[in-house]
Amino acid sequence: RIVGETGGKDFCLAHESVDLDELSTAMIRGAYEFQGQKCSAMSRAYIPTTIWDDLRNKYLSELETVKVGSPRDFTNFMNAVIDKPAFDSIVSYIHYAKESDDAEIISGGTYDDSKGYFIQPTTIMTTDPHFKTMEEEIFGPVLTSISFANEDQALQIANDTPYGLTAYLWTNDLTRALRFTDKLEAGMIWVNSENVRHL
Repeated sequence: RIVGETGGKDFCLAHESVDLDELSTAMIRGAYEFQGQKCSAMSRAYIPTTIWDDLRNKYLSELETVKVGSPRDFTNFMNAVIDKPAFDSIVSYIHYAKESDDAEIISGGTYDDSKGYFIQPTTIMTTDPHFKTMEEEIFGPVLTSISFANEDQALQIANDTPYGLTAYLWTNDLTRALRFTDKLEAGMIWVNSENVRHL
């Protein structure tokens, strides 16, 4: 008997009332724990334009503390991805983003397969809600984010992606939490939590 771990193109939808410290931590842990190679890994994020600049600063500052390296060193948060085919596939998406006019890599984007298959935690910012890395499963340490001004449009875009196993909703507004959970289409919806996160 075997167990196969598949992806879910899981997403985070934030409301402007969210605690930014909690959200930035959740994005990092959600996207990069287990090198993003788990079914519930956060792969896309929808962030209100009103909080994006402040969130970006917190997120990138915290991400700088993340160490990547051998699992023998317990201070490393991330290790290598599982094998060369996975490494090559993930790197191809990073290359695609680097060459696109519709995306900007704001963290990571580097990798090394000289000894193990190591990929730095990579964050892509796009202006295209249907950008390749927003819709295709990567199953690696790559998070793609887009900012939005219109809440209803963000809900529609999130739901229009072909599949989403898990959704992470972040808000301190109970009315929004109830509305979002009623509208979102996902196998599971976590509110103000990332399912293996312990702050």
